[in-house]
Amino acid sequence: MEKSGVSTYSPPFTVTNEITNLVIEIAEIIGHLSANVNNLPTPKLRRQNRIKTIQSSLAIENNSLSLEQVTDIIEGKRVLGAPVEIKEVKNAIDAYNLLFELNPYNEADLLRVHRLMTSGLVAESGCYRTGGVGVFEGQKCIHLAPSAMRVPTLMSELMLWAKTSKLHPLIKSCIFHYELEFIHPFIDGNGRIGRMWQTLMLMQWNPIFAWVPVETIVKEHQQDYYDAIVQSDKEGQSTAFVAFMLRCMLSALREIQKSSQESSQKSDQKIIEAMRHNPLISIRELHEVIGLSESGVKKIIGQLRGKGIIKRVGGAKGGHWVIIDTDDYGSS
Repeated sequence: MEKSGVSTYSPPFTVTNEITNLVIEIAEIIGHLSANVNNLPTPKLRRQNRIKTIQSSLAIENNSLSLEQVTDIIEGKRVLGAPVEIKEVKNAIDAYNLLFELNPYNEADLLRVHRLMTSGLVAESGCYRTGGVGVFEGQKCIHLAPSAMRVPTLMSELMLWAKTSKLHPLIKSCIFHYELEFIHPFIDGNGRIGRMWQTLMLMQWNPIFAWVPVETIVKEHQQDYYDAIVQSDKEGQSTAFVAFMLRCMLSALREIQKSSQESSQKSDQKIIEAMRHNPLISIRELHEVIGLSESGVKKIIGQLRGKGIIKRVGGAKGGHWVIIDTDDYGSS
């Protein structure tokens, strides 16, 4: 229900000490990554993470294509596999390519993404389901979704709540994800849409989430993912699911941080070795050799000079670089 554009619907949940601590730790890592451009994912790492996201999200729904096969599909190579699974990958690629164009609080965009995700796969593509659905574990029904007649109203209320809620985005996105799975608005593709839409909501808070493969962690703990949904269903609130997803986010961000730091250190090493090989090398030449932007090269050089590892003798023209100390980076 809504009044004057404000939702009167409030999904039940409890902010526990664990959830509070997870939000604080995630926010600290995000702040550190955002403050230091060298720690942000490189274009290569962003691409790898996007591929991981797509492959993992589909694997959760029993798509058997490997990371290598998904990579080949993205690169336009021929892949041997079930046509339906290849179609799922191609559809997901089309959907994720729209991430920066979508409004997470617009139902038309939600239906548009579902149409892309399920094109050629289901009859009711790009629209809410018209029949009843349940989630089964073997022969056992573990969740019976609300009737199809209620879906449009429930989704409208959920969207309005998400748009107007003042909850921290980390918590709000998890609740939205769970509530979408509970409503199960589509005949198929609910899991894929729920995970992508959580990413979209988080991107509104910090764009780095476009490249954080949380789905990879979810895939590694797939049974825990389902158990968290079942537990939340039984408890009548999303608390267990929120905590699970935050733990997955934290794990994914820690991996991003580690990979970015390793990549940054490799860039430092490359710059030092390039200067050792050619002390006269310019910023532009380093940009071409290392593959970083000129501003990125300048930032690393500033850090290396600040640490006393390199120094500049002479001016920009006619000067040269001197390597002072490479104990932290090694030398060849």
